[in-house]
Amino acid sequence: PNQLSVHEITSKIAKSFPLLLLVMADETPKMDCENAPPKTAKQLEKEAKKQAKLDKLKQKLEKQSNTVKKEPVEKEKKKDVKESAVYDIATQPGEKKDVTLPLPDAYSPKYVEAAWYNWWEKEGFFKPEFGRTSVLEKNEKGTYVIIIPPPNVTGSLHLGHALTNAIQDSLIRWNRMRGKTTLWNPGCDHAGIATQVVVEKRIWREERKTRHDVGREQFVKKVWEWKNEKGDRIYHQLRKLGSSFDWDRAAFTMDPKLSRAVTEAFVRLHNEGIIYRSNRLVNWSCTLKSAISDIEVDKVELTGRTFLTIPGYGDKVEFGVLVSFAYKVVDSDERIIVATTRVETMLGDTAVAVHPDDARYKHLHGKFVTHPFCNRKLPIVADEFVDQAFGTGAVKITPAHDPNDYEVGLRHNLPFITILDDSGYIQGDCGRFTGMKRFDARREVLLDLKERGLYIETKNNPMVVPICSRSKDVVEPMLKPQWYVNCSEMAQNAADAVRSGELKLIPEMHNKTWFHWLDGIRDWCISRQLWWGHRIPAYFVSIDDSSIKPGEKSDNEYWVSGRTEREALEKAIAKFKVPASKIRLEQDEDVLDTWFSSGLFPFSIFGWPDQTDDLKAFYPGSLLETGHDILFFWVARMVFFGQKLLGKLPFR
Repeated sequence: PNQLSVHEITSKIAKSFPLLLLVMADETPKMDCENAPPKTAKQLEKEAKKQAKLDKLKQKLEKQSNTVKKEPVEKEKKKDVKESAVYDIATQPGEKKDVTLPLPDAYSPKYVEAAWYNWWEKEGFFKPEFGRTSVLEKNEKGTYVIIIPPPNVTGSLHLGHALTNAIQDSLIRWNRMRGKTTLWNPGCDHAGIATQVVVEKRIWREERKTRHDVGREQFVKKVWEWKNEKGDRIYHQLRKLGSSFDWDRAAFTMDPKLSRAVTEAFVRLHNEGIIYRSNRLVNWSCTLKSAISDIEVDKVELTGRTFLTIPGYGDKVEFGVLVSFAYKVVDSDERIIVATTRVETMLGDTAVAVHPDDARYKHLHGKFVTHPFCNRKLPIVADEFVDQAFGTGAVKITPAHDPNDYEVGLRHNLPFITILDDSGYIQGDCGRFTGMKRFDARREVLLDLKERGLYIETKNNPMVVPICSRSKDVVEPMLKPQWYVNCSEMAQNAADAVRSGELKLIPEMHNKTWFHWLDGIRDWCISRQLWWGHRIPAYFVSIDDSSIKPGEKSDNEYWVSGRTEREALEKAIAKFKVPASKIRLEQDEDVLDTWFSSGLFPFSIFGWPDQTDDLKAFYPGSLLETGHDILFFWVARMVFFGQKLLGKLPFR
């Protein structure tokens, strides 16, 4: 409340903000000394002390501001970097290393590993014949055999390969030290889709051509050139790891010996009816224009509305939503509301399903709804697969593009209308949508439904989108004629082998996965619409005889298999009872799934179907070490084929 002098104000500020005072000092208004009251001696003394402190502080700050700061000089830390010792003694490949030299002071992997491997190979230490005249010569201490899980020829080894090879090498070397006859058999897999994709990208990058521009024969030739150029990399890396393989027995799944085994297995199983042809839903990649296996499908989980980048589309595509729309009931004012996450597939709808006990729709059983875009009526069918509590309790049925709808279509004898061609374009009687890309049609169908007053709503919907691991395209369920293996009996035998203890899975926790896969097994689609791989040894039969009904390529009855085309022709003559002059054979363009040839690997590498010395000596193997992620895709199929074709498990 009392008026303070300027000096008193600055004095108070100085106590808390001395630096601020210095900044403001020059701007401080001058005192009116003439009109100011006289100061006491005590006040003057106090002010003098404060001023002295301020002057001292000001001098200190001025001194600091005039002093040039020296940058701190970091002392260089001297590290004792010891050069890794290198074995630089001239040693010819295959000569034994000079071990009389003193060892380095510190452990040096380069020094230790140098010059040994070539000598080991030259001496034949890794060969099962070492120390005996023949592989069939009995060894009282036993035999120990491991086959390598063949790495794909497309890539380089990674840390996982190093781990698994270290485990296998330890087991082989330990048993070799115990005096057993040992064989660790190396090899590579041709990796059908993976390799073809790599080479296709290379041709496009270098020549701006597709495989179709190049042609099948020239394309396969280019794949072999690439394989020969890149394939040795993996074997070189395995040698660098010190892996004690018998390299004279190295096998590639496309080698003539292994290819012969693939043909033999297919023909035998086809003759028994285990392999057959059928028109069913498959995982279809529109980018690869091929069916793909379940292991090549990535399941991408979405929590709701999400836009994804899809090959071949400039704009991102919407997923994770549920679209509801209405079908009008024929000769009625009623409508049935259905919902879908893939609204473009309504172009292939052939029915609407309701639960037989759902009171809301009982009066509509046997009636029809009108398709708004295609010139057809859809029956309303009653089926117990419908969940009354989900949505409206009514479900659109698209048998050619959905696994559940496929089964409903079979039960009710519905038409199967495939609305997509191999590249993912709308085809058939689909009005203005014909010729559109599938996800462009998705947008346009939605717009037309709104224009016709049939659109109800769009809402978020958590879902799983199947993505092709090779092309990153959305996988489409497509109805295609393909080759299948009936796995039911083989799966039962494989499950029984584990239950009885004849085959042991270590650790035993994987038994549950084994039984889960095998007890609910479905037939295995083994055909792929590729050019790189084992071409299917099956021939479509065309007969120039009006008394015999022409067949379709989806019909199993018009196909014969053979180790040669001549053998296939003889089968056709016997089957259709017509002379050779009236028969024309056309070999299937497709190749076999890579897992088919891989499943034969434990015995195809030893020369099966011939009863070779190697097959007698080394089949079945002692142990298989591999990743749990391919327990079903590879391990189970090796067990299938081993038991079926040789009557023995491929390993114990």
